[in-house]
Amino acid sequence: MLGIYRQLRKAGVMSINQRNGDYVLKYNRRKLYPLVDDKLKTKRLAINSNIAVPTLYGTVETEHEIKKIDLLLEPYTDFVIKPAHGAGGDGILVITSRVLGRYRQINGKLLTNQDISYHLSSLISGAYSLGGNADYAIIERRVIVDPVFAQVSHEGVPDIRIIVLLGYPAMAMVRLPTQGSGGKANLHQGAIGAGVDLATGLTLGGVFHNDTIDYHPDTLNPIKDIAIPYWDKILEIAASCYELTGLGYIGVDIVLDKDQGPMMLELNARPGLNIQIANREGALHRYRAIEDRAAQGRESVAARIAFSQEQFGRTVKPSPSYDHQGAELVLSENIIPVSSTLNSESLA
Repeated sequence: MLGIYRQLRKAGVMSINQRNGDYVLKYNRRKLYPLVDDKLKTKRLAINSNIAVPTLYGTVETEHEIKKIDLLLEPYTDFVIKPAHGAGGDGILVITSRVLGRYRQINGKLLTNQDISYHLSSLISGAYSLGGNADYAIIERRVIVDPVFAQVSHEGVPDIRIIVLLGYPAMAMVRLPTQGSGGKANLHQGAIGAGVDLATGLTLGGVFHNDTIDYHPDTLNPIKDIAIPYWDKILEIAASCYELTGLGYIGVDIVLDKDQGPMMLELNARPGLNIQIANREGALHRYRAIEDRAAQGRESVAARIAFSQEQFGRTVKPSPSYDHQGAELVLSENIIPVSSTLNSESLA
């Protein structure tokens, strides 16, 4: 066990305790958490900063408002209902169309008005919120998946998670829904996380239930070497979220809409750790390089992106990483998957 620990440490694999103590507590002031824990506040911040987000249709905050839900939904044939303070994709309803007075979910199941009302009632009572506290519902435009992901996704909308440290993109992955995840882009529910080269936007190998994988288990199509469109714009949105929130360590979730391109979906002040397995590389060496760079003075968004792409980009295979003494660090697939021993509550 001690040998495994030393290998992980040498490879720069970050543990949940390191994440919490050295990054979350150090760089994220608690008073700023509501800016990202409340999805409506995040959306409004983004709108004020000209960052594209799915259009807000309305909110439902009380039982009395549930009685008027038909009137609110009347103009829309498709939409998404989500908890403002939800986590892990729980409590999200995706409606794709209406059939004979009922609402069709993305999995084909039909819901009645009573079903929608019951779901909203459970939602505002806190069934899906962080800590089980009372919540409210956000109703917004449904994202239409970009065709680039059509062959490597099951039902739901893939999203791109970018870890941003002090305004510098540090690591990225795309989360691909599977049948097992119920169409949700959530790793701990069974989605795939595929690493992304920061320099090119090309996908790398991935992780599925903490195991490395190079194909989608439902479609059997390869998940490597997919060129994510709008990559420069995606990095710009992610890096800009540092100024947007004042939080120094965040996960930025971005979706690609077929017609509207990249849109910021939500932010996370406690991003998970499996992005390391998806990239088959520990995060700590990147984080330390960023901290050293940031200590030299504040840079523009463009300069921060350029630094990250130059330092952390890779093409066909990972470039060698070096410690502060210049010794090469060897990363291999039979070492990194051991990070499945990381606390499962860190998955996001």
